[in-house]
Amino acid sequence: MTPFIPTAAGLIQSRLPQTKESVLDKTVDVTRERMERYGGSLDFEQRCRHDSADISDAIAQAIQQDVGIVLIAGASAITDRRDVIPTAIVQAGGQIEHFGMPVDPGNLLLLGRLANDTPVIGLPGCARSPKTNGFDWILERVLAGLKVSGDDIKRMGVGGLLKEIPSRPLPRDEAARDTDMSATAPRVPKIAALVMAAGQSRRMGAENKLLADVKGTPMVRRVLDQVVASDAGPIAVVLGHEPERVKECLSGSDITPDITFVENPDFEQGLSTSLIRGLEVLPDDIDGVVICLGDMPRVASDDINRLIAAFSPIEGRAICVPTHRGKRGNPVLWSHRFFDEMRHLHGDVGARHLIGEYADVVAEIEMEADGVLLDVDTPKKLSDIAALS
Repeated sequence: MTPFIPTAAGLIQSRLPQTKESVLDKTVDVTRERMERYGGSLDFEQRCRHDSADISDAIAQAIQQDVGIVLIAGASAITDRRDVIPTAIVQAGGQIEHFGMPVDPGNLLLLGRLANDTPVIGLPGCARSPKTNGFDWILERVLAGLKVSGDDIKRMGVGGLLKEIPSRPLPRDEAARDTDMSATAPRVPKIAALVMAAGQSRRMGAENKLLADVKGTPMVRRVLDQVVASDAGPIAVVLGHEPERVKECLSGSDITPDITFVENPDFEQGLSTSLIRGLEVLPDDIDGVVICLGDMPRVASDDINRLIAAFSPIEGRAICVPTHRGKRGNPVLWSHRFFDEMRHLHGDVGARHLIGEYADVVAEIEMEADGVLLDVDTPKKLSDIAALS
């Protein structure tokens, strides 16, 4: 047995405009309790904007306090090495040693080291919970003075499923869907894509905006091309206004034959009818769906993949919302648990209100580009977005 070394920790929490202070306060309490459990302490806490420069400055302040480990809890989940938190660590003079973990909960953990050899951990969302998770496995080793390598983390995939150990009971109906209990590691979630291409958009005048030319390609075709190029599947497209024309522009040898087209005869009654119609044709075995709007031609396949990478209902990321500079956009990825409520929507509204009702399971995923904010609902916006594309 290797004893724990009394260590002072520094906690940095980034926030977006929608971040609740109560969530940050709870994270402080949980982190302090966790450190004290291992004979350490929480000696420094700093809150800042979810911005790489601000987080980098906070890291520098933590180091000045002579802490032995820096913990960073981001307002947005880390989805790759280019994300805000890893960028901040590098800007602070550190390096990224490993990203990702074959343990669930805890799969989005990031391990790094600062220039003064202080370890730094980008926390997965589950670190805000006092229950045992993958973060504990890393923290225990670091606080015992043991070197943790990328290979060490990879080997944790053997027996690394924490979803149903005694301290983390999980209802059987959720377990049956969220994990393959016959496997030794979590399975990759199956995320469908629903492309909303039924609207008439009266503000565009007589023109069907979905067929409008954007750099030589119909707008809705640009959207579908990016969905096909993403990790989402199966894919369903909801048609409504001028269904044959829209379907014709979406057909072709370079489009996967697995796409399901479904027509909504009630599209004039509002967006909710198209959403309900689309959910009807999705298979029962999916874990979630990313709802893509046909009038957002600058959403990239990488944006969709970042949402899928962040999705983890077990870690509290059941609704994944893209953001750019703190502003929420589309598409949104929804867990299957919300499908029943979506089927009871009415009028010209989507499911956005559910984001407010279930704020505790919402994860905001920051995107590099502003395509997740740009929709086309007027001729002026079409002209502007065509010039930007």
